[in-house]
Amino acid sequence: MTALSSNPTPIEILLVDDSEPDIVLTREAFAEAGILNRLHVVHDGVEAMSFLRREDGYASCPRPDVILLDINMPRKGGLEVLEELKADPELASIPVVVMTTSQSEQDVLRSYQSHASSYVVKPIEFDRFYSAIHALGAYMLTIVRLPPRT
Repeated sequence: MTALSSNPTPIEILLVDDSEPDIVLTREAFAEAGILNRLHVVHDGVEAMSFLRREDGYASCPRPDVILLDINMPRKGGLEVLEELKADPELASIPVVVMTTSQSEQDVLRSYQSHASSYVVKPIEFDRFYSAIHALGAYMLTIVRLPPRT
């Protein structure tokens, strides 16, 4: 399958998720969709902030173009991460897509109040999950313009 974007530069995606099956599905869905990307994975909010601040072994990691953020994680939850990174002038411009199984109206509201770009409920069914990732990739590569890397 060919990449959706005519830009040969891969999009840098940071996936913050503690579910190994969801991580595998996300990798496979991006590959199946032909989305030219480099998917970086961390498993909790503490690792996410280290990655974003290029600390604790993440010094050579690139700044992500977009963050896919789960809410329910150990050590530091996704909503805490979202609030922390949006309060940081160096990180605030990175678009954050909350991708979670939570359908809680409170989680949706808090995510948008904390300046999430989007809130996506992860579909349980395999085919719907693939479709959601494909649509998200197409949206990121052909519809929106992401902020420049710094």
